[in-house]
Amino acid sequence: MEQELLLECQRSDRNAQRKVYEKMAGRLYAVCRRYLKNDEDIEEVLADTFYKIFTKITQLQNPETFEAWARKIAVNECLQKLRSNKGLLISLEENFIDHSEGTTENISLEKDILSLLNFLPEGCRAIFNLFAIEGYPHKEIAAMLSISEGTSKSQLNFARKKLQELLVNQNI
Repeated sequence: MEQELLLECQRSDRNAQRKVYEKMAGRLYAVCRRYLKNDEDIEEVLADTFYKIFTKITQLQNPETFEAWARKIAVNECLQKLRSNKGLLISLEENFIDHSEGTTENISLEKDILSLLNFLPEGCRAIFNLFAIEGYPHKEIAAMLSISEGTSKSQLNFARKKLQELLVNQNI
């Protein structure tokens, strides 16, 4: 992100904020989509994310870290939404829908895998995203979600196994 554009955002320049929104909305939407299923929730979290970005942008010390900083805000907003909805961790025994009838659409493997994340319980999906995609260690995940490291590891293991099953069932 251009340093001058971010400086203009720090001065609450609406035009600069619009440009930042246009550059970042797609990326942050994709982050939110990995954590949340409901489009209304995603839009709400995305709006909350940009509100926090623009109201706290003066706290950004290094403009070079803007994108990582914005992603972290989006992840935290998603986790807050998951907690407020119904509690983050879902029982490992939760029933899953059999999705063995694959579609004939020829889309990329990455999109296929990301769409399969929607079939995981919210807790497993959040932990998988935090560990495998965002790169957080189990200790930080446990602290963020107020769970034990062991729970984080077991939820990640469960998510991986369930994703493997879904991949096999989808012939991906």
